[in-house]
Amino acid sequence: MAPSAPSSAARLLFRHFLCSATEAAAEAAAPTAAALASAAKAAKKKDPWPLYPRLSALGRAGEGSVSRVLNKWVREGGAPRANDLIKHVKELRKYKRHAHALELLQPQAWQASHHHPPILAQQVEMMDWMVNARGMNMSHTHHAIRLDLIYKVRGLQAAENYFAGLPGPAKDHRTYGALLNCYCSAKMEDKATDLYHKMDGFGISPQCLIFNNLMSLHMKLGQHRKVDSLFQEMKVKNVKPDNLTCCILMTSYAASNKIDAIEELLKEMGEKDVTLVWSAYSTLASIYINAGLIEKAESALRKLEELVGADDARQPFDFLMSLYASAGNVGEVNRVWDVIKAKFIKVTNTSYLGMLQALYKLNDVDRMQQIYMDWESNYEKYDVRLANMMIRGHLKFGMTKEAESLWEKAKEKGAEFDSKTCELFSDHYIINGDMNSALNWVENMTKLSKKAQKLDQDKIHKFHKYFEEHKDADGAERFCNCLRALGCIDGKAYESLLRTYLAANKKKHSLRQQIKDDQIEICYDIGKLLKRMDDKGR
Repeated sequence: MAPSAPSSAARLLFRHFLCSATEAAAEAAAPTAAALASAAKAAKKKDPWPLYPRLSALGRAGEGSVSRVLNKWVREGGAPRANDLIKHVKELRKYKRHAHALELLQPQAWQASHHHPPILAQQVEMMDWMVNARGMNMSHTHHAIRLDLIYKVRGLQAAENYFAGLPGPAKDHRTYGALLNCYCSAKMEDKATDLYHKMDGFGISPQCLIFNNLMSLHMKLGQHRKVDSLFQEMKVKNVKPDNLTCCILMTSYAASNKIDAIEELLKEMGEKDVTLVWSAYSTLASIYINAGLIEKAESALRKLEELVGADDARQPFDFLMSLYASAGNVGEVNRVWDVIKAKFIKVTNTSYLGMLQALYKLNDVDRMQQIYMDWESNYEKYDVRLANMMIRGHLKFGMTKEAESLWEKAKEKGAEFDSKTCELFSDHYIINGDMNSALNWVENMTKLSKKAQKLDQDKIHKFHKYFEEHKDADGAERFCNCLRALGCIDGKAYESLLRTYLAANKKKHSLRQQIKDDQIEICYDIGKLLKRMDDKGR
């Protein structure tokens, strides 16, 4: 399903803040960037493939990969510039490639051997200046971005250590605000509150972003009175709210079933000349839909569409499809889909996925099939999420053969399953009592390079119960092998395995050693079952 509108709106506004910060940083670095551009021109080499696509192609590559890409790019004639660097960091963060973004901000990432052109030496100097310069706005913004990335990649303690090591002048509203955001993201109310009071004591002017972060924290913790209290404090301190403030407050009021308060809030935002963008009306429409106020929801969706600007690209339309589907309006879903196809030269995988999700909500599996076939004939890059969504649609209506056939055809095209594919099929087969087919898909889970989440206990219990009741020792053994591979083998699994062997009147002399190898404590129950198996062997 599409993410909830409030959380998506919050992310969008945070990205807007980050964009503004990075633009300011790029502007501050303009003289250095201009010098580098001149040097790059003198190099008279044309880069055959720009830097960002190379970084984007790294996928899940580990630490050091960015350095290798940069060094290769520079050897081929690439000329790094400050504003490009910041832009690439912003893009990597946008797609949650935090480790790569952080590496890109390390001065050592730009170190080069003596074979590299002179332009790189200048870039190293520039990066050292960016990170270590004192008393310059560019540097402080840069520190704030690095602090946020360090938190996301290395954890809170590392972020705190980085902040503690900053020079005094660099500890301003940007870096304090970045640390506060870390505490809010980690749901550390005491630390967030203490830091906020410390900032107030230092005379750091309260800003809307600070209040938004604190409100979001209290919302996550279900402390809706504190959210409203912070809004009242904003008024006392004459801090103007923004679009995100409105989204947070609306969501908080909705959680307390205060629909009237939401409508009063919207009037107040108008009186304060707060500019509301489409994400606010996405939040409002979602609230109305959940409250069963469909007419009001559709009115909000019409306002949403009116506010979509040229720079908003596809995302608002994806939300429109999802929300109209939640409102049960299939006509509007199809209309918005037609708008997407007419407005954009290429329909993205994400928009196709959004349309499939909308149709799934509407129980229209035939239309899903049409959209899926259209995607299959047009995609540039295969996306297993769309196959999974179509499989989910088939399985919802008991169309098991169609789901299996779809997956077989996908495999012929080189598709690889992921944990979601395995989960969809295994859950379906468990519900229908076909535990052997379900087990096949659990075994597929163990083959994934990125390990799937551990199986939930209810699912594990169903497998154990089935194998015991059917005296299927081989199946039980296979399942325990899966649990071991997924890192969730435990004493209960061995108890069930032993009971299954005993029920099947089979024995396995290596089980005691196997239990030891898995570092499972031989408790009283396991010991008793092992003794019974030993007695059978005599």
